[in-house]
Amino acid sequence: MSRAGPVTFEESRIDTPALPGGPQVPSMLVAAGGFDSHVAGLRSDLASAGSVSAARRRAEQRALALWRDAVQRAQGRLWMGTIERYDDRPLYWARLMGTRDLRQWRPAFAVSAEARAGLLRTFDHASRGITTPSREAATEVLVSGFDPYRLNDEIRRSNPSGASALQLDGVRFTAGDRTIRVRAVMLPVTWSGFDAGIVEDAFGPHLTAGAVDLIMTISQGGRGAMTIEQWAGAWRGGRPDNNDEGTPGPIPPIAGRPQPEFIETTLPYQAMIDARTTPWPTRLNPQIGEWAAGDRPTGPVTRSTTGPAPGGRAESGGGGNYLSNESMYRSNRLRLALGATDVPGGHLHISALAYPADPCEIIDPAFAADRAHTIEQTIALVKAAATSVAQT
Repeated sequence: MSRAGPVTFEESRIDTPALPGGPQVPSMLVAAGGFDSHVAGLRSDLASAGSVSAARRRAEQRALALWRDAVQRAQGRLWMGTIERYDDRPLYWARLMGTRDLRQWRPAFAVSAEARAGLLRTFDHASRGITTPSREAATEVLVSGFDPYRLNDEIRRSNPSGASALQLDGVRFTAGDRTIRVRAVMLPVTWSGFDAGIVEDAFGPHLTAGAVDLIMTISQGGRGAMTIEQWAGAWRGGRPDNNDEGTPGPIPPIAGRPQPEFIETTLPYQAMIDARTTPWPTRLNPQIGEWAAGDRPTGPVTRSTTGPAPGGRAESGGGGNYLSNESMYRSNRLRLALGATDVPGGHLHISALAYPADPCEIIDPAFAADRAHTIEQTIALVKAAATSVAQT
């Protein structure tokens, strides 16, 4: 595989050491997770593919297997590698190695830019759990987590929301006489991915088919709290993403669909709070930031906990104006546009993680325990929300 072709800024981190001259953390994590064979298998498939269509089939098969094995490994149904099962980072870096290889693939036959983009989209979506909807339980729940991010200052970052998604995908449990199934997807931390419609691709088919009874986007928030966001705002702050890109502005509208300034959660937040999960406190966050009509984007921003003012223009939801806010906004904008007003939806911010003091250590017992506790509490909060909906 030639390394002469272009890559994204995010993919360029694959060869990043923990410190100058130190170990390459991404490669260490892929090996520790047991995903080396997935990376090598895709490269082999691409080398032997005789056409774009053959490469696309093999890339999709490899991506589906990557997601399947990551979920089974996370849930303790498959033993892979040496690192503990709650770790989401091996999947993230293995996926990036796959997209880099697809981007740099140079076969003997011509591959158009459009065909390569299709290959990348197929592989990326399948490796994130974005699949065809189906109803297999009385109550169906769809949640999303995120990739690791803020990797420029800490290459070892995990994202407990993505790790929670791996723990939740396919999980079934009962509430009274009702069976509940949870499905999960993993979202990228890229504005371009959102602009390409990945949130709508993930949630739209399930909402359209009536195959979901609750949707919840989940992301990492502040340290030491589990926060249910009351509001999502229609503004992106433009803070740099995993590709070091970002421009402030309104969340791009969808032609022919409403574009409210704010969307309010309909999650059963009181049931989630009353579940008294641990170790972190769970609360509803009612804060928003807004401009007065005509002031956006240069006027003063008002912070409020009493809801949007008449004519106000969104500057931020409770969780800010980064991609977490946008995941809630986009998924629920679509839910409302499709008329699924009986399907509760909203966003949960979960506790951030604290990393080992030694920058060359990818995991230690304190970090592993902290992450496991946060993930288990996230699972409990999703189950509390689902149980409330099932019993309504």
